[in-house]
Amino acid sequence: MTIRAILVDDEKLAIQGLQLRLQAFEDVEIIDTCANGREAIRKIKTEKPDVVFLDIQMPGFDGFSVVKGIMEIEPPLIVFVTAYQEHAIRAFEANAVNYLMKPVDEDKLADTIERVRVRLSEKKSTEEAEKLKNVLAEVAPDKAHDMAEEEGESAERFEKLINVKDRGQIFRVEVESIEHIEAAGDYMCIYTGDNSLILRETMKDLERRLDPRKFQRVHRSTIVNLDQVRQVKPHTNGECFLVLDSGAEVKVSRSYRDVVARFVH
Repeated sequence: MTIRAILVDDEKLAIQGLQLRLQAFEDVEIIDTCANGREAIRKIKTEKPDVVFLDIQMPGFDGFSVVKGIMEIEPPLIVFVTAYQEHAIRAFEANAVNYLMKPVDEDKLADTIERVRVRLSEKKSTEEAEKLKNVLAEVAPDKAHDMAEEEGESAERFEKLINVKDRGQIFRVEVESIEHIEAAGDYMCIYTGDNSLILRETMKDLERRLDPRKFQRVHRSTIVNLDQVRQVKPHTNGECFLVLDSGAEVKVSRSYRDVVARFVH
């Protein structure tokens, strides 16, 4: 699969530098470059690229204005490329694939391209599944109905309540009230807005009981309820913190940053 890319930056040298680095990726095709935001909006709407590498700080229409200007179409994936760290939170809020600092680091660019591949693959799989459902609805409505029921059953198989034996008592915890879970060996520390409980269970076993559409691993030893996330705070070395409803902060390691890009809006 070829990844069709547009590069947007008002600095010619920045465009040339990124073009040079992207040559290392055989599946990336640069179909156009733009020197300002207005031009970028026109080109994105006509060329329909898979991904846009977008500078933020530009005269006139900045990078965020470009994102706003293409919302009436199905937008491409966005990778922000900038010299300003303070824009990181807005980049995550814009659901960017990644946020690259100038000068672009080759390893971070490689990580970004891999994320783009994954996101495009997921998008294609979703589109193919939707096409299949539409065809089934027309030619075999009974099968389409069966598929819908199976999806509903799949969602229902995850726990709604978890029984936790802690300090000689059994607590019935509503899963949706859980903010985050931290692993400590074979024990799980379950945090709700006003309480914390200890459960003897492995992280792997507990993950099987939770709906992955809501509960995601953001660190080797931490699971977060994405419905409880209220803010993203960037940190050093590509890490960041999620601020939860209770005010608690949970660190997202570099390996799990795609969780923030996919689920925090």
